[in-house]
Amino acid sequence: MTWSAQQYSMFEQQRTRPVRDLVAAIPAGDVRTAVDLGCGPGNSTEVLAQRFPQATITGLDSSQDMLVSARERLPALNFELADIGAWKPARQFDVILANASLQWVPDHATLYPHLVAQLTPGGTLAVQTPDNLNEPAHRLAREVAAQGPWADKIGAVKHNERHGARDYYEMLNKHCSTVDVWHTTYYHPLSGHEAVVEWFKGTGLRPFLAPLDEAEQGAFLDVYLARIREAYPALADGTVLLPFPRLFVLATR
Repeated sequence: MTWSAQQYSMFEQQRTRPVRDLVAAIPAGDVRTAVDLGCGPGNSTEVLAQRFPQATITGLDSSQDMLVSARERLPALNFELADIGAWKPARQFDVILANASLQWVPDHATLYPHLVAQLTPGGTLAVQTPDNLNEPAHRLAREVAAQGPWADKIGAVKHNERHGARDYYEMLNKHCSTVDVWHTTYYHPLSGHEAVVEWFKGTGLRPFLAPLDEAEQGAFLDVYLARIREAYPALADGTVLLPFPRLFVLATR
């Protein structure tokens, strides 16, 4: 399954809240160049552009579908197809933003210092990554994958390793003048259990669904939905409050 801008944008308001908080924390200054790594449909790039309207801003993504949506949304900005893991820009940037994208890239011990090296002196690396691999939504996906008739295809699927606040501080402290790390849990009110499944179909479930055929995907999602109903009790009006922990890193070179 490829990335779908339409699927991702179903919950755009909720997905944009963390990047608004992150970008608001970037130090004010003479920001002339900025890049959004993993820009998706452009919602995070728009937040960046609003914060630094004087800057030349570029958005990068590995999905053509995401880039089409981003260009339609922000036609005045530059968007490019690129792989974050192989990104070696010809210039340095005053701000590098990575909102909910670096968790898809391995080897953070190498990646994060590499990104800092692409900053101008005094420039800022601003990162937000989901910290939810131990939440029920992810745990149940792994269990359903390992226990169903599709186990030979997806039973061993794992997301890239996530690190804690201490790890990221130690990765960056020797390369930066300041490093600020914090953790926030957002509670997103969704319209029901089906909405929880739709949320993760756009992100965390992708590695599980991609190897399956259409019938297997439907069967997997049916079982997953039943488990989600048990794990996330609905409120009296049918709303499901989805806890979503996220880790933030703000590092100044």
